[in-house]
Amino acid sequence: MDIMDIRRKHALPSAEEALPGREFAMPVTHNHTVLGTPLMGPFSEHLETAQFGLGCFWGAERVFWKVPGVYTTAVGYAAGYTPNPTYQEVCTGQTGHNEVVLVVFNPTLVSYADLLRVFWESHDPTQGMRQGNDWGTQYRSGIYTYSDAQAEAAQVSRDEYDHRLKAAGYSGITTEIQAASEFYYAEEYHQQYLDKNPAGYCGIGGTGVACGIGTGVTA
Repeated sequence: MDIMDIRRKHALPSAEEALPGREFAMPVTHNHTVLGTPLMGPFSEHLETAQFGLGCFWGAERVFWKVPGVYTTAVGYAAGYTPNPTYQEVCTGQTGHNEVVLVVFNPTLVSYADLLRVFWESHDPTQGMRQGNDWGTQYRSGIYTYSDAQAEAAQVSRDEYDHRLKAAGYSGITTEIQAASEFYYAEEYHQQYLDKNPAGYCGIGGTGVACGIGTGVTA
C-alpha cells in the first residue's frame, strides 16, 4: 500500500476531492429478510428513526435487528459527499461516507437510550478510522441524529461512556455525533447479509465495558 492509499484510509476527503457519484439511487426491491418489514419508507408516524456507524455494517445491522421493538433495519452509506455511492467507491475512502445502519424503531417498545446502549457496548468507539481489523474512514464510529433530543441524548451518553472507558484503561472516545444527512441504501446483497450468509464475516466486538444508560434491553 503506497502513501496515498494510506492517506485515503485515514483522512476524510473534502467535498471538492470526493468522487462525483451518480443521479440514480440503489434499487431496494425486497423486505427485511428477518423481520419481514419494508426497508424503505415512508414509515408510520408512530415509529422513529436512528442511524449508527460502528464498523462493518454486516455485523452492525444484525446487532440492531435482534433488539425487541426495532421495526426494520437497513445498511447504507451516510455522512459523506458523493451522491448514490457504490460499495467500491466508499471503500476507496474518496466519498467521505461511513458504513451505517438505519434503525427504525417503536419508541413505546424500545427507547433511543436503549439503542445508544446497544451501540456503545457493541463496538470499540476509541479507535478512530478503524474498527478491529477493518481500517478506513468508512469504519469510523458515528451517531447521526434526527432531532435535537437525539443529539442531546447521544452527547450525554458519549460523556458517560467516555468516563467509564477511561476508568477501564481505554483512551478517549472518537465517535462523531452530527445531524443525519441523506442515507444512501447499499447494494441489495449487503442488506441483512449475515442472515443470507450465516457464516459470513462479522468484525463487530465490544470492549466489555457496560454502558450506564437505557433500561437494559439486550440485542
